[in-house]
Amino acid sequence: MNLPKQKYGHKLSNWEKLYNFFVTISGIGIFTAQYFKLVFSPPYEIEETKKHMYDFGLKSFPIVSTMGVIIGFVLALEGYAVLQPFGGTEFLPGSVGLSIIREFAPILTALLFAGRVSSGIAAELGSMRVTEQIDAMDVSGIEPFKFLVVTRVTAATMILPLLTVYVIVISIFGGYFAVYLEDGMNFGYFINSMLPYVKINDLIAGLSKTFLFGYVVGIVGSYKGYSTEGGTVGVGRGTTSAVVVSSLLILFIDMIMVKISLL
Repeated sequence: MNLPKQKYGHKLSNWEKLYNFFVTISGIGIFTAQYFKLVFSPPYEIEETKKHMYDFGLKSFPIVSTMGVIIGFVLALEGYAVLQPFGGTEFLPGSVGLSIIREFAPILTALLFAGRVSSGIAAELGSMRVTEQIDAMDVSGIEPFKFLVVTRVTAATMILPLLTVYVIVISIFGGYFAVYLEDGMNFGYFINSMLPYVKINDLIAGLSKTFLFGYVVGIVGSYKGYSTEGGTVGVGRGTTSAVVVSSLLILFIDMIMVKISLL
């Protein structure tokens, strides 16, 4: 299943773009079937998976930390500006906490994770493909899909929920800091005002979809890298495409999951 050949500087037609889209979706489906076929069969490559989890989490840590503080801070400032004229600032902690837990922390963390991790996986596997390292592994008796794809997809699926929990915590602190600057609100009062509005079901709804987001980031990046063609130019195209496709799928899945959670 090959993508249309694209020469350097050549702009794809709309038909070629449409064809590429359906090839990508079908390819991801095939990769998904292969992943679930191999993920539960030995050897399990636990150490390799742990290494990728550490790598993905460590490299994403600075950017999600910055994003988390800013998102909480901005949400609280905007909420305060809206509620303060109506004397409704007592509802601010609950609205900030609920927005962060259910939507902002999961979706924004996933999009940043896609930009950082999906592109990295695609670039790494793409480079291995064009330099024939994957073919060499296959010839030497190592299952390349198991070692290269399954470990990375599993690591991305497991680490994103942990990053999201961290972002939720620091976003709430960022939100409190904004409220403190504007209103001098006590931290204990802020948390006590937030808890009645935030239920365990909200946390479950927010975190459950991050497993799907992490899986999408891993499988799209792996597919784009593993199926790279066209040398270094192909690696660049695959890296860019991995970010775009994984981000769009994350937004689409989020739309469906929000609807399901509100039923």
